[in-house]
Amino acid sequence: MRYENPLYLAEEAAALDLLSDQRLALGISRGSPEPALRGWEAFGYEDHTEPKAANMAREKFDRFLRAIRGEELAPADPQQFGPGVRLRVEPHSPGLDRRIWWGAGSAATAEGAARMGVNLMSSTLLTEATGASFGDLQAEQIARYRKVWNEAGHEWTPRVSVSRSIFPITTDLDDLYFGRRGAGQGDQIGIIDDTRSTFGRTYAGEPDKLIEELKADAAIQAADTLMLTIPSQLGVDYNLHILESFAKHVAPAFGWVPAGAH
Repeated sequence: MRYENPLYLAEEAAALDLLSDQRLALGISRGSPEPALRGWEAFGYEDHTEPKAANMAREKFDRFLRAIRGEELAPADPQQFGPGVRLRVEPHSPGLDRRIWWGAGSAATAEGAARMGVNLMSSTLLTEATGASFGDLQAEQIARYRKVWNEAGHEWTPRVSVSRSIFPITTDLDDLYFGRRGAGQGDQIGIIDDTRSTFGRTYAGEPDKLIEELKADAAIQAADTLMLTIPSQLGVDYNLHILESFAKHVAPAFGWVPAGAH
């Protein structure tokens, strides 16, 4: 969000949502660390209060949400519309605000998403490290999000997604890519944005083993949506194989239905 014009993004999102028969699900976040030094400044945006531009991102997201929700943000030309008339961003797609997700990297940020009234998208890292497993930390984040959501009195039920790197090993090529490297790889502690953080483990193994391990992941059990992170550098065909293997060999054990399936 540090790089975006919030009203232009709202215009594009609404147009795409209407063109796609209101099927857009849009995930937004502050943005991850990057190789550019204060790269948003090259795009014409400045944040003098915080070097990570988190405050600017939150302010832009607030304005984006107001536009998506149809708030009249711009004064109209009085010669055309008369005095006191204000205009909203067009086009407008009613209900799109309920399909906006905020990417939260901490429990506090998740609570902020709940107050704003947007869905929660939690990935494979948290800027917290207490010694608890990543799944347990993320489950606590989800619980705090839902608590604040209920306290805020929103009139609809949000969705919560977690992301995982999951690789069912069903072929020799799978074993070559992930079997030897992925076996036994657990959560990791590292530094991101000068903050001690927990990075989620990679799940790699035969389907039966994966099923048992995923059942023990508290955050996966707490969420209602699972997003798979895939190694795009391995190409379309192999990534399709990963998704098909998961859908065929792992998902049925949980009663999960892949997005788009009927």
